[in-house]
Amino acid sequence: MLSAGVGGGETAIRAGKLRRVMRLTFPQGSGNEFAGRVAAVGAGVDLRRGELVWGLMPHGTFGSIADKVVVPRDRVAPLPQGLDPVAAGSLPVSGTTAITALEEKAAVLPGERLLVRGATGGVGSVAVQLGRHLGAHVTAMAGERNLDWVRELGAHVAVDYRTTGPADLGPFDVIVDLVGTDLPAYRRRLARGGRMVALAIAPDAVVRSLAAVAFGRLLPRPVLSFSNNPAAGTVARLAELVEAGAIRPVPDRAFPIEEIVEVHRRLEAGGVRGKYVIDLTAGRH
Repeated sequence: MLSAGVGGGETAIRAGKLRRVMRLTFPQGSGNEFAGRVAAVGAGVDLRRGELVWGLMPHGTFGSIADKVVVPRDRVAPLPQGLDPVAAGSLPVSGTTAITALEEKAAVLPGERLLVRGATGGVGSVAVQLGRHLGAHVTAMAGERNLDWVRELGAHVAVDYRTTGPADLGPFDVIVDLVGTDLPAYRRRLARGGRMVALAIAPDAVVRSLAAVAFGRLLPRPVLSFSNNPAAGTVARLAELVEAGAIRPVPDRAFPIEEIVEVHRRLEAGGVRGKYVIDLTAGRH
């Protein structure tokens, strides 16, 4: 293994705040995505030993922050040409989630107005890039210090979430929500025919978040949601977008595996841009 991303939701999972949703048994490993070299393959697998690859753990499982992982072939794909293997470990989950949200669920069209709420996180930072590539007019909500940063990623408009509420916004054709609070208020910002994709559960208001999503599915301007479980074709699509320059990984900082506790502390404190990544080559000779 060369690297593995650390998702922001893992702190809530570790703390047991999402136990009613995920029903995990502990202990659990950490990490859901990775980049590395093939160590061995099963019969009939079309990958070579030593080949650079990236991928995701099987759906609903963790443990990519490790020396080795064993995963099905459809969760792995060759690493895009020229992509830094350490930075690459931060992208498979965020990238495939953004692709599913914008291309498959919301079916964003050129010229549509897209709001990305929570634009500085792992998925949000990719959604901004992908939305721009798809031809949408992208508005990104972020903290004040990150407004220029999300503009550099491709946002046409960047607004400070601390001073701008849902009543100050809209209308939008598509809203991608990565925060999980106040979903009804943001859904009301949708134009006729609009779609909201809700990808976050507020850890301190799990029942309220789930209820808002469940009720929102029944409305004319629906609230869509999903648990990311991409097919091999989605990973291949991500590689295509990376090689075309439409999406790039934006790891905030790389840490050695010995500092994983510090990584979780930093995640809990907030303020991460993109994603933290564990450099599993650090300290090796």
